[in-house]
Amino acid sequence: MSDVRTLLTLPNVLSLSRIPLAAAFLAVQGTTERVAIIGAAGVSDVLDGWLARRRHAVTRWGALLDPIADRTFVFAAICALLFSGTVTARQYFVFLSRDLATAVGFLVARIIPWLRPVTFQARPLGKVVTVLQQFALLIALLAPRALDALLVAIAVASAASIVDYTLTLWRARPR
Repeated sequence: MSDVRTLLTLPNVLSLSRIPLAAAFLAVQGTTERVAIIGAAGVSDVLDGWLARRRHAVTRWGALLDPIADRTFVFAAICALLFSGTVTARQYFVFLSRDLATAVGFLVARIIPWLRPVTFQARPLGKVVTVLQQFALLIALLAPRALDALLVAIAVASAASIVDYTLTLWRARPR
């Protein structure tokens, strides 16, 4: 029962809310509705971390659920925009570059025995990329011509984030 209580904290429920928000984004077609859903996802992302820290309710579940919920929402939304023709395949891959690299890095770190004990934690540059991605979703809907400029920022922040995660992982490895 304590595992359920640890899982169902308010911050974790807020993180998990991004999963149905991702489904809602896929289900609706209207720009106004999609902008509202992106806004709700952004608010839940800010609130879950803030509440967890403020209430001293940071948990292992939360550390796992938050990035999964973020990635699920962003992936569903950008896929919907790709399939609707709102973004191009090139824009799609630039948009997801950090997520793809992070997923590969996570798998590699789990395969290499001496990296398995290293704990993955959110990094400030990773959070910057997530904020830029959510902002880019809004721009794709509201001002698509401005999207390429924002994707340059995402690409630069993603590259910096990948380097930051790699160096952090390397420094945290057992020696």
